[in-house]
Amino acid sequence: MSDPFAPEPTPEPQVAKPVPPGRRQAEAKRQAILEEDELERLDREIDEVEAFRMPLMEHLIELKDRLIKSVVATFLGGLIGLYFSSDLYAILIAPFNDAASKSGLSVTPSLVTIGLYEGINVYFKIAFIGGISIASPVLTWQFWQFIAPGLYKTERRVVAPLWFSSLSLFIAGAVFCYYVIFPNAFPFFFSVIDANVTVSADDYLSSVMQMMIAFGACFQMPIGAYFAARLGFIDHKDLLAGFRWATVIIFIVAAILTPSPDMLSQVLLAMPMMLLYGVGIVVAYFSSTKVRPEAKP
Repeated sequence: MSDPFAPEPTPEPQVAKPVPPGRRQAEAKRQAILEEDELERLDREIDEVEAFRMPLMEHLIELKDRLIKSVVATFLGGLIGLYFSSDLYAILIAPFNDAASKSGLSVTPSLVTIGLYEGINVYFKIAFIGGISIASPVLTWQFWQFIAPGLYKTERRVVAPLWFSSLSLFIAGAVFCYYVIFPNAFPFFFSVIDANVTVSADDYLSSVMQMMIAFGACFQMPIGAYFAARLGFIDHKDLLAGFRWATVIIFIVAAILTPSPDMLSQVLLAMPMMLLYGVGIVVAYFSSTKVRPEAKP
């Protein structure tokens, strides 16, 4: 019978097995080959970039050509936008008209033109916005063709997904503003004071476009997290540690961007931003270059 109070036997120390000299040489050779391949790849990328090096005047001439093509594309897109201005205007004022019809006020809120040229000005603004949207593929392509020769292959492989992600997030923010925020914000605008509501069409167009752009910019949070992480400013641990402060800031921003004082509108904006903050944490986890100091034993 064993003694329960007997001291436990001391485990024998683990002795590391010696690495055969041949294996060490093979590992060193393999590492040297990998480093040589990486240097050759970097040299090829540098050579590709150097091949497109041009004098300043040639760069300016190329820039002028691409600007001309962009202006022509915007002009043609503007003509198309002008043709569909009535349809685009109807889409933009639909949330206002819907909220006005449900307002229950004695005098239904309405849009008016104050100046003689305001109606024409509104249609040309809509045509310009539509023209930029229609010509955006051409504008993006011209910009890409101008900067791509100066980028390495690894950088070019990153730019396209980033651009697509940024554009998708911006559109998502604008659409969210149109379908979620406007229906909740306009009834509040109509009830601020006891007065007949008549809104300038030009002022209305400027206001709704500013709000849609602001929401599109707020939805760029994961893109901002990516660049901050790649530059080594933050990593996922920083974002996790600052989650409580981020929640407070997000709700403050939501309160500023949503004119309606009710909590529903603020939560409707804050929840997607919280979700995007979570996406930013994941992005920072995979893309951060920040080096943390090793913990002292």
